[in-house]
Amino acid sequence: MEGRALVHFITDYIASRKQAKLEKFEKEAAKRSAQSDDAITFAAERQAIETQYAPRTWLTDAARRAGQISLVTHAAKFTHGDAKCSSIYLDTQGDDRYLSSASLPTLTADAVGNAAALDVAKLLQTQVEGDSLLACLKRGDHRALRALAQDDAQLALWVEGFNRALIPADPASHKLAKQVWFPVEDGYHLLCPLFATSFAQGVHEKMVAARFSDEAKSIREAHKSRQWYPQPLVMFRDLAVMNFGGTKPQNISALNSARGGRVWLLSAQPPVWKKTDNPPVSMRSIFASRGQFQIEARTVLTRLSQLMSRSESYSNMPIRKAVDGYVDALIDTLFMHASTLQQEKWQGWTQDARQLNDHQQLWLDPWRCQSDDVFRQNRERNEWQEKVADDFARWLNSNLRQKIPDVAKAEFQHWKTRPRFRQRMREMEAVIQEVLQ
Repeated sequence: MEGRALVHFITDYIASRKQAKLEKFEKEAAKRSAQSDDAITFAAERQAIETQYAPRTWLTDAARRAGQISLVTHAAKFTHGDAKCSSIYLDTQGDDRYLSSASLPTLTADAVGNAAALDVAKLLQTQVEGDSLLACLKRGDHRALRALAQDDAQLALWVEGFNRALIPADPASHKLAKQVWFPVEDGYHLLCPLFATSFAQGVHEKMVAARFSDEAKSIREAHKSRQWYPQPLVMFRDLAVMNFGGTKPQNISALNSARGGRVWLLSAQPPVWKKTDNPPVSMRSIFASRGQFQIEARTVLTRLSQLMSRSESYSNMPIRKAVDGYVDALIDTLFMHASTLQQEKWQGWTQDARQLNDHQQLWLDPWRCQSDDVFRQNRERNEWQEKVADDFARWLNSNLRQKIPDVAKAEFQHWKTRPRFRQRMREMEAVIQEVLQ
């Protein structure tokens, strides 16, 4: 590209920094003018700022400060903010079979070093029409700087200064860095793992686009309104966040500061493959003695029955809390299992489940409301919710009687009126109604 666009960017960048400095000065001057009316001093200070941010003056100072930073792809300070070991710049292409920094076609260089000089890094790295001052320096193209320099001597001074940011430091480790002594034939090699900050930035940019771009918002709106969209909906499950730098992420690196000190971590859990099941049209009840819920609840149910059979009095507060805790765990298990039956792709499956009582059909097949008006009207009455609670309490008493013969109406009433049961029912219905509407 011709250097004009890059020249305009450089002058605009310096002007924007000058404007920010002048706005800060004006605010401070307004406060000081209330105590002193020294207009000459204020004018001199303002002129000093104007002079400091004249393009040639600022570029000369920036070239001098460029040696305080290093442009890298793998940084050391992510291990510890005070680590003094070397960072490196490595942009070679690697084996496509492995996902690493070498897998990316282009890497965004990070800047480490004096946080006060990160404005120089931004000047070098900012892309303008697919090019940057950094890229120009790396290929020996100095046209943008030449257009601003007073003479060849000043141009040479700028080029030499900015190139210092590209010169890697001599390899060195530090006591605060990660260090691994690796055995080799004649002794050990000291390995110093570094954080792949440019790779992290590449992943970050892709995830931001998939989660927050205008197209991602359009995809989610289409998904919510159940409309077709030409692009798939991308979601990242079980994300974790790692923070670097605390309240001063700029002390770690420039890209870390741009990310707000956050790095998203993708789940590394192996996939759990499930075979595609058909809807349980032969189910008689979700509380069947040989059903899936009975299997999932077996462990907690055993612990509850053992606790109650060994306790002489349920009025003891610790015993009551323990019993209620086990019952709440059973309720959570029940609603988790119910959610696996409320699958939208099985819409209307209860029409073939003739042995399943009506109130459980209303609970477990909410999507049938979209095609069956009578079913929808019966479901909206919510009378089925009380009957489901009765079924749960009856099922629990039936299982407990195997070891505790005297459980009866008092326990039945306590089970069916548990606040956790009503809470889970409200939460589940709120999610369903949001989609149905």
